[in-house]
Amino acid sequence: MWSEILVGYGIFILEILTILLVIAGIVAAIMTLKQQKNPQTGELKLTDLSEQYQDNVKKLKDFRLTDEELKQAEKARKKADKQKAKENKAKNKKGEKTEESLKPCVYVMDFKGDIRASETAALREEISAILNVANPATDEVLLRLESPGGVVHGYGLAASQLARLKQKGIKLTVAVDKVAASGGYMMACVADKIVAAPFAVIGSIGVVAQVPNIHRLLKKHDVDVDVMTAGEYKRTVTFVGENTEKGKQKFQQELEETHDLFKQFVTANRPLVDIDKIATGEHWFGQQALALNLVDEIATSDDLILDAMQDKSVIGVKYAVKKSLIQKLGKQAEESSDKLLLKWLKQGNKTLM
Repeated sequence: MWSEILVGYGIFILEILTILLVIAGIVAAIMTLKQQKNPQTGELKLTDLSEQYQDNVKKLKDFRLTDEELKQAEKARKKADKQKAKENKAKNKKGEKTEESLKPCVYVMDFKGDIRASETAALREEISAILNVANPATDEVLLRLESPGGVVHGYGLAASQLARLKQKGIKLTVAVDKVAASGGYMMACVADKIVAAPFAVIGSIGVVAQVPNIHRLLKKHDVDVDVMTAGEYKRTVTFVGENTEKGKQKFQQELEETHDLFKQFVTANRPLVDIDKIATGEHWFGQQALALNLVDEIATSDDLILDAMQDKSVIGVKYAVKKSLIQKLGKQAEESSDKLLLKWLKQGNKTLM
């Protein structure tokens, strides 16, 4: 009796999920058509992180001063700013460059990866802009990366975007404060230098794909599912159809081939690593990763930025598209679904890194 109730409940849940997926598909189709009719363009937002830092320091220093000391400090700052502006004006008249314009520049980007590597589109725009202005001899790029990995093609493209910087001779540093695993590490290993926080999660050089199968449940209740393909290996494993041993072997072969490509990519970019030792799917914390040559230095992105501010201009670069309320809600729904997918080991027939 209880088994029949549980089976009935399971079928009911599947029906509800099917209805929700259909509704979500319809909404997504409508939103896609609307976006095609009204294409949105993004905007490149720049932040002077050096100036932002100085403002914060000024506020903290001023907080400890008396009213009279604050008055004197403000007077001295205004005098210094006026003198600096006068000097810059004189240099401009002579056609000379100011002290600020002569400084090398560090362009700071952020990439927070989800299962689809959906920020790759913004990353492309940011890198394209930087390539047009950066001086390979003096300027460099710092990417603050956070990603547990995701679909192979998404992270493969993201890594290729970063490779564009190296192709132009622009130094790239990747800072990992929390996690750069699997596809996230694929991106990181493109860098000239990888810096990780002591307890950042690094590695997970492996491939996984888990596909739930309810074929036996459907068969028990006399539900037929026809999976028709053209091509012997068009569909190796399915969610509802019967998975053959031959199909599963082919699917495992594809996973192994993807893993081999991943290992080759890491070896090409990090030749000092012992690939057989680290390409087991395991992950390590920052300090352990340093001993395995997976990273080059232990520090946080904040340490790197503060050091750069000593003699360089530090500019935050972010490409953003203004989203409607519906799109914001959709983004939240996507993030929630990502968490569920990761919990299920990214169910479905997509190969993940």
